[in-house]
Amino acid sequence: MGTSSVRGEGTRPGVQPPDERGGDGLPADGGEGGNGRAARGGTGGTRPATRTGSGGPAGPRAGRRRGGPRRHGRRGKRRILRWVASVLSLLILGTAGAGYLYYRHLNSNIKSDKLNLGKNKMAEHKANAAGQTPLNILLIGSDARNTDANKALGGAKDTFDGPPLADVQMLVHVSADRSNMSVVSMPRDTMLKLPECENPESGETFRARNWGQTNESLMRGGPGCTVATWYELTGITIDHFMMVDFAGVVSMADAIGGVPVCVTDNVHSRNSRGQGSGLKLEKGTHPIKGEQALQWLRTRYGFGDGSDLYRTRAQHMYMNSMVRELRKNTKLTDPNKLRKLAEAATSALTVDEGLDTVGKLYDLAEEFKKVPTERITMTTMPNFYSKRSTGRVEPLQPDAEQVFRMIREDVPLDGRASKRKSPAPSKDTAAPPADIGVTVRNGTYTDELGTAQGRATDIAEALSEKGFTRATADRQTDPEKRTVVYFPSAELEGDAQAVAKALGIPVASVKKSTEVTGVTVVVGADWREGDAYPKPKVDDNKTPTSSNPLNGANDKACMQVDPNFTWR
Repeated sequence: MGTSSVRGEGTRPGVQPPDERGGDGLPADGGEGGNGRAARGGTGGTRPATRTGSGGPAGPRAGRRRGGPRRHGRRGKRRILRWVASVLSLLILGTAGAGYLYYRHLNSNIKSDKLNLGKNKMAEHKANAAGQTPLNILLIGSDARNTDANKALGGAKDTFDGPPLADVQMLVHVSADRSNMSVVSMPRDTMLKLPECENPESGETFRARNWGQTNESLMRGGPGCTVATWYELTGITIDHFMMVDFAGVVSMADAIGGVPVCVTDNVHSRNSRGQGSGLKLEKGTHPIKGEQALQWLRTRYGFGDGSDLYRTRAQHMYMNSMVRELRKNTKLTDPNKLRKLAEAATSALTVDEGLDTVGKLYDLAEEFKKVPTERITMTTMPNFYSKRSTGRVEPLQPDAEQVFRMIREDVPLDGRASKRKSPAPSKDTAAPPADIGVTVRNGTYTDELGTAQGRATDIAEALSEKGFTRATADRQTDPEKRTVVYFPSAELEGDAQAVAKALGIPVASVKKSTEVTGVTVVVGADWREGDAYPKPKVDDNKTPTSSNPLNGANDKACMQVDPNFTWR
């Protein structure tokens, strides 16, 4: 098991809530960084020996609030504590209300790690016509049992102090215009390619594996490898990650007074072999909190067919319900509970270096809270049961790629695309085709099919026929799952878009990159033949039904109970 240390000191100029500015005397947002430790490692089967290491620096931030006398009014504190609870509870579980943290020492609770441990640098976001960019945050639920609080919640004793697995993985996409939010869960039993990752602390390199279980990614250097795994599969640029452990979930559920959930029949998640979460509920809707909330989030035996897919559905229902409860803002009134929530949430939280202060979390929460509940859509990555690995699943194509592409292109999964703004065209007029230099590379290689020979030459010739006479084929191979057009600077963005348009490549696939020196087309594995880029085989604005979409405002959803796990 590796360790992660958070370093960084400083304070941040406070952004005061509108009703608290200028005179409440509360400390400015920010604080002094401290040291934290986060477990690393894990496999789907036998757990490996532990590893240790040390963390790296996080950038300092400076600033201190100045002004009037300090006054600690009870009502003012209570309002701010409500903000504390909202931001931390909702951010960790994939939604957000609004948040403001005033205890400086909370900064020292937050652990941080590097965002991306993979070799592939993530592409920059493409702004829409209004200059807005989307936000993608990967939420990771760790099954770490390396603290007394987590051990007290149960689990096999042979897993205590062992490397954790990424039991829950959810990508939260907030649209560029902040009008909608789409959440995509990946079942922990998903089999896929695990990319090469390097532990930033020890320098250890974990070689790429063509066939591995997604929850193992956490042991390959930390949460940054889970991010790299998602990027390898989806091509979605991830801005941040947030990871929480069992104890954090329990503490937050306690603080808000319970989250309503529904089951179609009496259920007890326990079989004759002792398997199950232990969840026991009567038929109907009940508020759950504490350990019972954790049991709900971990239950697979007792729901549906007992697979991880039904556990994911239960998690979606819980998250949607928690959002609704928090936005009612009726239960977060006890200052002591709220203070405990803030402490528990920050202590349980590991984030990337871009979210390593309470001030940064506050800023992110401000973006999250703009999305109305009815525009939140929960989905599961379309999948099918693997024939190569019993009890495991694989991404179902083309449905899974359809969901990923919609996220990449900022198409809402709720089907309401009226507010969507298309990616912005370049501000600069493109040069005449004959004056645009274009390099074409063959990136069609896959492990299953190898390289489609001659693709760089084919596309360079196709461009030449369209007037781009300076197009040349590059012998360098650069494997890409999806075709992309790179440009190095703003001056060449218009040229890159002109090239993409000529080939029928979506403008969302035009990316800025410092790895190229001119307009560069990388022909991906999605374009192994033909001179025109293939159009999507499914409706490009329709969410596949195989993703089991669930709207955030749906308060009638109820988990289907397996008859073998009922009780009377």
